[in-house]
Amino acid sequence: MENSKFFGIQKELELNEGYQKTYKKMDELLPTLPRSKGWWLDQLLQYQGFWLSNHGIRGSMLIDDHFNPRPTDIIVATSPKCGTTWLRALVFSIINRNSFDFNNHPLSKANPRDLVHFLEAHIRGDRSTVSIDGLLSPRLLSTHLPYSLFPKCMTVDASSACRFVYICRDPKDVLVSKWHFANKLRPKELPPLPLEEAFELFSNGVSHYGPFWDHVLGYWKASLEWPKKVLCLKYEDVKKEPSGCVRKVAEFLGVPFSPEEEKKGIVEEIVKLCSFESLSNQDVNKSDTRSRENPMSNSDFFRKGEVGDWVNHLSPQMSEILDKITEQKFQGTGFSFH
Repeated sequence: MENSKFFGIQKELELNEGYQKTYKKMDELLPTLPRSKGWWLDQLLQYQGFWLSNHGIRGSMLIDDHFNPRPTDIIVATSPKCGTTWLRALVFSIINRNSFDFNNHPLSKANPRDLVHFLEAHIRGDRSTVSIDGLLSPRLLSTHLPYSLFPKCMTVDASSACRFVYICRDPKDVLVSKWHFANKLRPKELPPLPLEEAFELFSNGVSHYGPFWDHVLGYWKASLEWPKKVLCLKYEDVKKEPSGCVRKVAEFLGVPFSPEEEKKGIVEEIVKLCSFESLSNQDVNKSDTRSRENPMSNSDFFRKGEVGDWVNHLSPQMSEILDKITEQKFQGTGFSFH
């Protein structure tokens, strides 16, 4: 028993030492990276072609050095403000549809971010977070990281490659949603971020995990090359045909709906449970509690959830510029938001 305890402590010390090496490597790297003003308090740093916060870079490096993927892992991937909360809820409900009663479902008591763990935030090498290694398969995880920043063992190694479910959205709506979100998170002593400034930053690719268009293209091209490992969805399509998209995700994840489930209306139950109206009206998601350690409240993740709300905020010139960038970036790729 004593030997077992000793080896357990030794293993933990070795693990922490390995993480410390990654932290040291990061500390040496950060001062060398190009910097830009962030959308709330933090600066953004350019890392391997993308603009990330310190936390994003740390998460990427820790995943690269320490994450042990399983072929059963399911990664809900998004650029911020593209339907992350919605997709987390949908995937969780699809995978666990036989485990819970829809009338007493975990989504009525917990925000989707508490049910699908954010990978970058939970791979820290300390005891303050959920142990990802201890989660049962299939592990449901979430990420904002670009596809190119994941190690090959997660993306192309057939023996350990994960499955990624990705959702993207019209960049005009992304900009508006991100701008509203940023102003909720900005400290009270700072003035609100002007829309014009947010537009300039976003158009130049400077936003969390941006450039937005490169983020989309990374996952889109991967879905063409490895269609059994990467599924790309569009927010607008899910909004228009939610039942069809739920079936598509279930098929991709290897858990298609049976004729009996279709007859019982399980697909429709999932769509209803995960709708913006249902989730935003849960008491747990009306919470407005923030702290220095956690500046985001559950209510921050629910604003409108509409398609085309950008028309109420962007000028015709802003819209034209973003459409032109989108057209140029996606030309010849086979991808379009229309």
